[in-house]
Amino acid sequence: MAFFQDPPRLGNQLDDDPLLLEYLARTLPNEMLGAVEEEYRHLGALAGGELYEASLADRTNEPSIVHWDPWGHRVDRIELTDLWKRGQRLSAEHGLVASGYEGRYGHFDRIDQFAKNYLVQASLDIYSCPLAMTDGAARTLRDTNNEAVMKRALPHLLSRDPATFWTSGQWMTERTGGSDVGKSETIAKPTEGGFRLYGTKWFTSATTSEMALTLGRPEGNPEGGRGLALFYVETRDDDGDLNGIQINRLKEKLGTKKVPTAELTLDGCFAIPVAGTTDGIKNISSMLNITRTWNAVAAAWLARRGVALARDYATRRHAFGAYLSKKPLHLDTLAGMAAEADAIFHLAFRAVELIGRIEHGQASDTDRLLLRALTPTTKLTTAKQAVAVASETLEAFGGAGYIEDTGLPRLLADSQVLPIWEGTTNVLSLDTLRALAKDKSFGVVLDEINSSLASADDPELAETIDAAMQSCAHAKAWLQTTKDDPDAMERGARRFAMTLGRTLQLGYLVAHADWCSKNGRGRRAIASAQRFARHGVDNIDDGSPADDTALLALGR
Repeated sequence: MAFFQDPPRLGNQLDDDPLLLEYLARTLPNEMLGAVEEEYRHLGALAGGELYEASLADRTNEPSIVHWDPWGHRVDRIELTDLWKRGQRLSAEHGLVASGYEGRYGHFDRIDQFAKNYLVQASLDIYSCPLAMTDGAARTLRDTNNEAVMKRALPHLLSRDPATFWTSGQWMTERTGGSDVGKSETIAKPTEGGFRLYGTKWFTSATTSEMALTLGRPEGNPEGGRGLALFYVETRDDDGDLNGIQINRLKEKLGTKKVPTAELTLDGCFAIPVAGTTDGIKNISSMLNITRTWNAVAAAWLARRGVALARDYATRRHAFGAYLSKKPLHLDTLAGMAAEADAIFHLAFRAVELIGRIEHGQASDTDRLLLRALTPTTKLTTAKQAVAVASETLEAFGGAGYIEDTGLPRLLADSQVLPIWEGTTNVLSLDTLRALAKDKSFGVVLDEINSSLASADDPELAETIDAAMQSCAHAKAWLQTTKDDPDAMERGARRFAMTLGRTLQLGYLVAHADWCSKNGRGRRAIASAQRFARHGVDNIDDGSPADDTALLALGR
């Protein structure tokens, strides 16, 4: 009889995730846990079953654009995939944005919101993209307190009714680039009741959203970020026609292919200032805190999906006389992936916890400083880890991992956007240093790590705790050594930020493992902390600086 290899299968994504179950038991009040468990289990079943199968079946279907109707009118209509349409309904019904704002569970609202997204999003073809921007827009509108815009938009952004639920775009990137937004070329001309925008937005994700927040420079304003204003745009008018917007084309991307990412021309697009006519970059800071946190939690659910698929496949793939699950080398590889995925989860959800505490008035000044430092560090660290885990996932399947119709390559292609969206690794490394310098918050970060380690007294964690403390000491010494050498500090910024992120992760792994040990949850979490420590947390290089210009033959 011919041999056919079984594909990997998924079970309920709540019941099959011991880390999530441990975290929820450790973090949420018992009464709340009892209230949310049924919904979580329902989403876990959808994600491991019906939605996962639908995403595989719909693999080759992508959004398309119709520029003209049969009679020559320009319509620029984007046709979405069926799973994306279902994602819109499911997101509204389960409050995948709204539950973060409803106040049902106080400062635990954000944990509830992101736990639901963590459970289901890996099977929704990156529908998290518009949800992240919607959440960011809702937070920004609340923080800027423009009553008229809030009254118009927030009931839609936070709706649980699919018929009235809106998503929001985030139009910042222009031909001048995404990171240096101060060079924005979009001009805003005053008109009755607002402004008209003229310019090109080079990269707009989820362009089918009903509204967007964007930057433009009011006529007469100076160059640079201070001269930009933040604007509220509704993409279509009351007749359903585009609001002075032309969709030039959909972008052809490596991954996130189900996301309708487009290049737009704004030709008289009506817009309303959200918070005055200057300081637009400053006014998007609330949005970036939220969207970067979504990016980190996306890294967690994508890494978790890779581990789940590879782990199941190991019980099905028989080679060289045994199943892969019985091969010590393969188990060593899977265990390393699982430890990295656990670390991603803990760092991402610590940011989630802090956001919830701040939004509900439960945070101290220290918490605020910590979140400012954590946000860029968390995003850059988790994004790079997710790509590495996805790459290992494909390799765990051998040649099948490289075949498109298995659906596996999409994990790597989709993960690769995470270090790019919402700020590249280098940009966020410099942002981390700025946060630590401006707010004097490095001590706050060290205190956070030390407090995570302080209560752990399981002797199995002793070496792991030592590794974290040594990494902290090295990071502190490096900052002191480079404080008067801007070039040296910039050169080492990425390695420093990654060290900080990984040391925080190790601290959280230790605290979680200690709790599991004391609450009869077994050794899984201890093994995770130990394994992560052996991967190395300290990336700082104290050697003599290389002559990078010579190495790269950059003579100019």
